[in-house]
Amino acid sequence: MSPEDAPPPADQPPSAATPLARGVPRTRISATFIALIAALIVLVLLLVFILENTKRVKVSFFGASGHLPLGVALLLAAVAGALVLAISGAARVLQLRRRVRQRP
Repeated sequence: MSPEDAPPPADQPPSAATPLARGVPRTRISATFIALIAALIVLVLLLVFILENTKRVKVSFFGASGHLPLGVALLLAAVAGALVLAISGAARVLQLRRRVRQRP
């Protein structure tokens, strides 16, 4: 058994001893590419969901009403929920930033 084949010492993480760990570092562009691929998969799944749920349903919101395909109605509800979450999250971040600036 040669020294290269020996397992790494116990105090050293295994990833630091492997040749792959010293390979090409990850970049922002590679992370963006992976995120875009994941988003594309989600969009394809959403498209399939919408196309399979074409039954029209009545939707009423603050007095306005109409008929939409079920998939579209559920997608709109999810987008509205995400907007509420984003607005409340942004308000909380702004609140915390003001507190940090006010500290002496």
